Amino acid sequence: MTHANLLTPPAQITPQTALALSQKAPPILSTSPTSPLPWPLSLLFSRETPETWTIHENLLFASLRTGDDASARQVLDRLTTRFGADNERIITLRGIYEEALAKDDKDLEKVFEGYEKVLKADPTNFGVRKRRVAVLKSLGRTADAITALTVLLENSPTDAEAWAELGELYASMGAWGQAIFCLEEVLLIMPNAWSAHAQLATLHYLSAPASLPPLTLSLRHFARSVELNDSYLRGYYGLKLISSKLIPLLSESTSVSKRNNNDDDDTPPPKLQSVKKLEELATSKLAEAIRQYSSGNKDWAGLDEAEVIAARELLDRDGKVER
Repeated sequence: MTHANLLTPPAQITPQTALALSQKAPPILSTSPTSPLPWPLSLLFSRETPETWTIHENLLFASLRTGDDASARQVLDRLTTRFGADNERIITLRGIYEEALAKDDKDLEKVFEGYEKVLKADPTNFGVRKRRVAVLKSLGRTADAITALTVLLENSPTDAEAWAELGELYASMGAWGQAIFCLEEVLLIMPNAWSAHAQLATLHYLSAPASLPPLTLSLRHFARSVELNDSYLRGYYGLKLISSKLIPLLSESTSVSKRNNNDDDDTPPPKLQSVKKLEELATSKLAEAIRQYSSGNKDWAGLDEAEVIAARELLDRDGKVER
């Protein structure tokens, strides 16, 4: 089970799981997957598997997240010994380690200077380029981070992660049009990414929360997110929220000119009956998730507690949580 969790991408690991995994560091580090014999004899007695170094890398992330800097250092040293200090991935991991240990902006500036030196020697190291953006964000240099991402995307236009990051930065500045464009680029690269559909839906909503065309686009993307992932709680939350706002707008006998008070005049509004059905579906799904999570059902234990609480509060406002 531990190895299964350690093979899970870091972004999908909850804080509780990260703590449990970091506690497994001592036994994992007590045994070496490599042989102390010289090459090529070391190949005959190595215990490496295709998963060995994925496990070590994810253990590094888990240890850093939980503040176990000593274990993180041991894992990093082991990875460095195996792959070499000049390996691109190792350089990036070392930077992440130094970022995690930084105590103030002065320390982050030193990490940033280190990244600059790496990129001066090797401008093609995209891992370090991305970490450079992360440091700029931490230092509050949003405009510089946007510039850095723009340059990165000029050289790697199909980098969905970079487009998503750029969209997040634009959104933090309230530049909704640019943020929406970035998430649309993400979906061109990854059309079935349900989380990207939900993020784009959120941006449309935030851009004009009382206007019919943006709400219509938001509804479409939230609906697509749960179509792609039937258990996506955030998608159902958005579907419930947006449909609840659309129903009174669609019920009003306002003129077309009043409804289409947004620049996006080509967005046809959904049918009222369809929105009501979506609202009922979202309500049912959210209520079921809340009941199952609250009852301790193990099949639902992986839900994010904060999202469950938010879903309960949303339904409580409508009085639709069954006790």
